[in-house]
Amino acid sequence: MPTDIRPIEPGDLDAAGALLAERHRQHRVEEPLLDPAYEDRAGARAEIEKLLAADGAQGWTAFRDGSVVGYIVGIGKDAKLWGPNVWVEPAGHAAADRDVVRQLYAVAAATWVADGRKNHHVLVPVSDATLVDAWFSLDFGTQHIHAVRENPPASFGVVPRSELVIRPPAREDICALAELELVLPKHSPLSPLFATVPIQPLEEVRAEIEEDWGTQDFTWFVAEHEGKVIGEAVGCSITKSSVNAGLMRPVGASFLGYAAVFPEARGLGAGRALGEAYLAWSRDSGFACAWTDWRSTNLQADRTWRAIGFRPAFRRMHRVIA
Repeated sequence: MPTDIRPIEPGDLDAAGALLAERHRQHRVEEPLLDPAYEDRAGARAEIEKLLAADGAQGWTAFRDGSVVGYIVGIGKDAKLWGPNVWVEPAGHAAADRDVVRQLYAVAAATWVADGRKNHHVLVPVSDATLVDAWFSLDFGTQHIHAVRENPPASFGVVPRSELVIRPPAREDICALAELELVLPKHSPLSPLFATVPIQPLEEVRAEIEEDWGTQDFTWFVAEHEGKVIGEAVGCSITKSSVNAGLMRPVGASFLGYAAVFPEARGLGAGRALGEAYLAWSRDSGFACAWTDWRSTNLQADRTWRAIGFRPAFRRMHRVIA
């Protein structure tokens, strides 16, 4: 049956919301920690409407025999960070089958590339094999992982190796914390990440930590070895993350927002111990579950966060058109 595609219109949104709600319902069968609100057509439609309200948003709808069978919405993000770009967020696409996804992208990408926007990202439910395959077949590859897990049981405690101490930071640790904030930006350009992350001057980072010291929004942990701080982890409410929003924001979740260990201290188990300290804090602070994300090519992060029980829920997939 032929598929017709045209720019999305307000009259398409109820049907698009129904498609997204059904996709999310199926996703929650595999990952029930996700927010059930988007199984409702109205909740799903509202997320699509938010995307369409963004500056520069563009969308298309696919029809077969007069019925909506798919849609796609692309938005732009900070060009200084991403270059000329398009993002298809979790609520930005749903389709009846693989072929509809491919046809929608073909139409959308023609416009985006003609506008010079050749850096394309899409957020896809990990459990939807058909949808993942559709985007793989369009030359997208996995770039980033967003993952979730239950809080640990009451019996869970942090038992680091005997030579490690996991504790809250003190003011005298600020210099070490500032240096640790630069570990990931300095690591990101290396193989196999090859990612560009802006590197702030050390004094700026230190000043920001000084300014935020004592606030209640973030909880810090440090790992100490032989009297020296060698690692850190930062936990907060997921509501502090603008990236992990909408369908990627479980109700009441905590968020492991940052963690790093000095390169010379890797292999001591500090990363795992810091992650476990965060999980215990998430449980004891009354959060419903724990959420984090990482670049899939960050081998240390991928190994550590999977080892402590984080399950991938969404893939960020990426394509650059040269």
